[in-house]
Amino acid sequence: MAPAPEAQNDGRVGSRIENYSKFWQKDMSKEADVDNDNRLDSYQDVVNGYYDGATQLYEYGWGRSFHFSRFYKGESFAASLARHEHYLAAQMNLRPKMRVLDVGCGVGGPAREIARFADVEIIGLNNNDFQIARARQYTKEAGLQDQVKFVKGDFMKLAEQFGEGYFDAVYAVEATCHAPSFEGVYGEIFKVLKPGGVFGVYEWVMTDTWDPSVPSHKELAHQVELGNGIPEMRPLYKARDAVKAVGFDLEHDEDLAARDDDVQWYYPLEGDLSKAQTLWDYFVCWRTGPTGKFVTHYGLKVIELFGMVPKGTHDVGEQLKIAQDALVKGGQTRLFTPMYLMICRKPSA
Repeated sequence: MAPAPEAQNDGRVGSRIENYSKFWQKDMSKEADVDNDNRLDSYQDVVNGYYDGATQLYEYGWGRSFHFSRFYKGESFAASLARHEHYLAAQMNLRPKMRVLDVGCGVGGPAREIARFADVEIIGLNNNDFQIARARQYTKEAGLQDQVKFVKGDFMKLAEQFGEGYFDAVYAVEATCHAPSFEGVYGEIFKVLKPGGVFGVYEWVMTDTWDPSVPSHKELAHQVELGNGIPEMRPLYKARDAVKAVGFDLEHDEDLAARDDDVQWYYPLEGDLSKAQTLWDYFVCWRTGPTGKFVTHYGLKVIELFGMVPKGTHDVGEQLKIAQDALVKGGQTRLFTPMYLMICRKPSA
């Protein structure tokens, strides 16, 4: 879990990680509108601070595709992640040689998988230098550097960077929840799509049963925000309304987490070894269980002490524990979903 040299030597990285938790009041009762406004205004600092510290922890505990997925009985964790990416590409009807934008690409796991699956050309957009460096490294190792490229940019300024009508298709996998507003990021995506172009997204939202006037519901949303670097969690209807408001035709939408699956999307976070689908997946479940969390907790303290990861990484690891508990609770109560699917079309005329 050794960091890339640029992460070790860039003092700004350590500073962003250390400042990350300062954007939230840990005591929900002390949260005020000014805290929420500050996170929205400083969304890039919030997201960068989180992913500077969380990226390698994600790779260690989850892999190189930073998202959830549905499971079939007996299906391996890796196969489920890939199928979730294939499903999005199929729903979007991606075709060979299309020019596609991946908004908030992480370290490029979905981009590489979708490029192979649909034979499209992908540009991955990210505002985090550390993740971009790792994405390029992994893509070169996969021999896909001519088909999948990565650029630094702000998803709230896509038209400024690419120009209008540049892409045949755009997708986002659990990334646009980090935007300060759905209308803002969806509007930019609308601009860079060609007429008739398609936008597909797996969105993080609070479901229609979530009620912010209920203290326990509001506290759950707060924990999801704090543990996952999200400036503001929003209800599902706001995402649906936003795509329509910016001009998209909504062709299909569905909360995939609401399906009656025998194996729930959050099972790898429960740390229950008896639920592991395959032998290798025991290791995934172990890492999220009590023993795995104990090893990670003290292991991070030691390697941070010796300067092997930036200062503050351990604290971000502690936030991930909050995220783990909140996401499991959100899934069990069906107050939260990480896979609200929308397939949207920019009108041809």
